[in-house]
Amino acid sequence: MKPSMLAAIDVGSNAIRFLISNVEELTNDKPVKKNAYLRIPIRLGTDVFLYGAISEQKQAAFLDAMTGIAHIMRAYGVDHYRICATSAMRDAANGQDIMNLVREKTGLRIDIVTGLEEAQILFNANALSRFTDVNSALYVDVGGGSTEIIAVKNNTLLEAQSFQVGTLRMLAQVVAPEEWLRLDAHLARMAETYKPRQIIASGGNINKVSKLLEKRDGKPVGAPELRALYKDLLALPLEGRMEKYGLNAYRADVIVPALDIFLG
Repeated sequence: MKPSMLAAIDVGSNAIRFLISNVEELTNDKPVKKNAYLRIPIRLGTDVFLYGAISEQKQAAFLDAMTGIAHIMRAYGVDHYRICATSAMRDAANGQDIMNLVREKTGLRIDIVTGLEEAQILFNANALSRFTDVNSALYVDVGGGSTEIIAVKNNTLLEAQSFQVGTLRMLAQVVAPEEWLRLDAHLARMAETYKPRQIIASGGNINKVSKLLEKRDGKPVGAPELRALYKDLLALPLEGRMEKYGLNAYRADVIVPALDIFLG
C-alpha cells in the first residue's frame, strides 16, 4: 500500500508551524514519521491584540509564508492537508479577507477553529493517552493568544475550556481582568471536581523550559524548578535571557508570561 503524505499547518498567534508526515498505517500505537518541520515566527497576534486587525506588512509576510508552504507541499507530494488558524485570525477584523486572498493566490484553504475545537483536535490526535491511562489529569496548552485547558481520565475527555489569556496578549497588556478571574475560578473548580494527579503542559515555551531544565524522556518538572527559572528570567533583560539561556529573540520575551500562566 502506498504511504500517504500528510501536512498539518497551525496558523497561531505567535508563529506558523508546518509539519509534513509520512503515514503508512494510521493506528493509535504507531506514530507517524516526521518528514519535515518548519516554524515561521510572524506573530500575527502582535497586530491583532493591539489594533484589532493584521497590518499590511504582516499580511504580506503571511502570504509569502503560505505561498512557500504551498510550494513545499507540492514538492513533497502531499496527499492531504489541513490548515487551522487560531486566536489571532479569529479576532482579526480582516481575518476572513486575508484567508480569501491566500485561497485566491495559493489555492490553500484555511479553517478558523475555536479554542474548544483546538482542544478537541489535540485529544483526537491521541497525544495524551500515554499520560492518562488511569490517572485524571489536566492538559494545559498555552499559546500566544489563548490558553486551552482539558480535563481527561482513562483516555476520556471530561471537559474542555478556552480562555483569552496568552503570552502575546500579556505582553500587550490587553488580557481582560475578568478573563483572569474566569481562568482562576475554572482551575479551582477543576481541582475540586476532578482532583487531577498531574498537569500535562504543551506549547513551544514549556518545551523550551523542559530543555533548559535538562529534562529527558518525559521526566516531570516540579513547581519549585519552574518558579526558580521564572524568577531568574524575569530579573534579566531580554538580551540577558538570550545570552544566558541561548534563547532566540522570539522566545526570550514570551517565555516569561508563559511561565506566569503555568505557575498561576
